Amino acid sequence: MPALTLTPAERAAHRGAAHHLEPVAMIGAGGLTEAVVAEVDAALKAHGLIKVRVLEGDRAQREAWLQELAERLDAAAVQHIGKLLVLWRPKPAAEKTPNPQRKPGPREYKIVKPAKQPGRRPEIKTVRVLGNQRLTAGGLVKKAKKRQKSAKKAAAAASA
Repeated sequence: MPALTLTPAERAAHRGAAHHLEPVAMIGAGGLTEAVVAEVDAALKAHGLIKVRVLEGDRAQREAWLQELAERLDAAAVQHIGKLLVLWRPKPAAEKTPNPQRKPGPREYKIVKPAKQPGRRPEIKTVRVLGNQRLTAGGLVKKAKKRQKSAKKAAAAASA
């Protein structure tokens, strides 16, 4: 897979965003192993922009590892500064599956009340209505009342 290419402006923006990041993976004496590549891939999926610290090798070796990581993981090589490599890949869109048991959340309604004096603007108010509430015709929010239980039915259920 070819590595992503960035414009100079995008590269500068990613360098600035990566400044405060901590390295999430390290390349040690074993070099660029499959475990390191898998870890970098997982970090790119989770974060998008990551730093990798290299503990061994000279500058040419580190540059080669940066290019190899970028090509193997379809990422963009943002920066190689000292023993730090910065890689970027767009984060995949999160798949959201709806929960069938989840109840609907609060709803927001916009209430428009005409002004009391003619020629004035109407009063516009946004109201949040929760699941146990309802909105009256006059624009008031009323809570649901507890249902009354019959004394006879409660006594019959207790004796049964």
